[in-house]
Amino acid sequence: MKLETIFPACRSILGERIWQQIISDPHADSAPEALPGRFAMIAGDWPVPAYLGDLAALEWTIHATAGMMESDRGDAGETAINPTLSLVEVRWKNLTSLVGVGGESIAPPQRGDDRVLVWKVPGTGEVRTCVPTDEDLLVLKMLEEGIEAKTLAKMGGFPIRAVYGALDRAREKGLIKSPSTRIVREGDFGPDPTGDRTYLDAPVFTLQWHLTQACELRCRHCYDRTERETITFAGALEVLDDFDRFCRTKRVRGAITFTGGNPLLYPDFVPLYRAASEYGFAVAVLGNPTERPVLEELVSIQKPDFFQLSLEGLAEHDEWIRGPGHFGRTLRCLEVLRELGIYSMVMLTLTKDNLGQTIPLAQLLRERTDIFLFNRLSRVGMGAKLELPSREEYRSFLEEYVFASKENHSLGLKDNLTNIVLTQRGEAPFGGCTGFGCGAAFNFVALLADGEVHACRKFPSPVGNIHYQSLAEIYDSEDARRYRRRPQACSGCALRAVCGGCLAVIESNGLDISRDRDPFCFR
Repeated sequence: MKLETIFPACRSILGERIWQQIISDPHADSAPEALPGRFAMIAGDWPVPAYLGDLAALEWTIHATAGMMESDRGDAGETAINPTLSLVEVRWKNLTSLVGVGGESIAPPQRGDDRVLVWKVPGTGEVRTCVPTDEDLLVLKMLEEGIEAKTLAKMGGFPIRAVYGALDRAREKGLIKSPSTRIVREGDFGPDPTGDRTYLDAPVFTLQWHLTQACELRCRHCYDRTERETITFAGALEVLDDFDRFCRTKRVRGAITFTGGNPLLYPDFVPLYRAASEYGFAVAVLGNPTERPVLEELVSIQKPDFFQLSLEGLAEHDEWIRGPGHFGRTLRCLEVLRELGIYSMVMLTLTKDNLGQTIPLAQLLRERTDIFLFNRLSRVGMGAKLELPSREEYRSFLEEYVFASKENHSLGLKDNLTNIVLTQRGEAPFGGCTGFGCGAAFNFVALLADGEVHACRKFPSPVGNIHYQSLAEIYDSEDARRYRRRPQACSGCALRAVCGGCLAVIESNGLDISRDRDPFCFR
């Protein structure tokens, strides 16, 4: 390779005449790695800038890094330093502004010892440079010396989430590489609409934790009003520890959505929320309208990823379902969430009775919430007394909903069958209910107050009990696999990876989740 392609910045700075004089040695092309040393010897002699030797060393490292082969991540090993990463010691600051490969500095070179990282970004092959931050160096030291995240947090006196956050940022930069997630679809779920494994490999696993059955509301569609013994705070801490082990074993980031009942009525909710935050989990709340001081306390610990409220239609219908005053309390709570900068969701349970109110409600909420979503009613518990629309009514509604979502930015897509409408419109499908179609027992499970673990909370789908089994044992059980296989009737469908219908709707309509497709499917 010609020297000017290896050292373009040096050549540009020197100018063509000086450049040709310096590289006139006939052996220069055969030993380009020696050129930085040669530049260093003459650096400082007019018209050669004093930093030229260090700049050449940096450019040579960039060239060598570009030629490195990326190692296959495979399925073994742990999080590790990117094998293409090099650290270049230099005696000049701001050299990254001259090399044009992701440098962050725009100031001219100045004397002063510095370090520059050079690496190839995994997957893209892009070569980047940067002056490492203290956080970068801490992460690299942690991995080089094999220090556990919990140990480092204790040594530094900061929460473990800070360590996990630093690891995430280093991973996003490409400074470190992590082994592939072990939460992957088994069997034939293809083709993935993206052409890769976007909808087949899950990097995040969510524990939907129903802390308590206690609730101040008596909703007409409530799935479960049974009495369940509530887990103690000590037991809840053991669950957090087990979930942390599960996430590390499965190589995923952990997220916890606290719900109930009303999770805020769990006696030790704030200490448990704090403990989950300190583990580094993403935390969110699915609850009822609450007051500003409660939300402010949560924000002081860790701002929730989102806070989800529910409305079942316009005011009169919502209060028929959820009780007098609920509609107004929810709107006031949404105002507080916006003032505190907490991402807000509003969820509606879709029935025959509120079908025509859904889009008007979303229009009313468009400046009040970040996203509005709906789930179809599961006809279990109190919900067995309510009705769903017909399949044709639902199809027409979905078409109208997708059309309205193009104009109303707050209208979100969630129901898996929405993908049928999108593909019929010539649009790309989205990830469906959980980002992976039906995610029951795949990228989430529901943990009930008494320790029962279900594939999905919307219908009875027990897969184990956290008091007698680890979460990993429950996840790997045949019971859990049965829920994540998808119905046989969906085999061969091009949308299988992002759909699977709704298992809760299938079962609550008297069908077999292993065999029958969603009765509302119109593909």
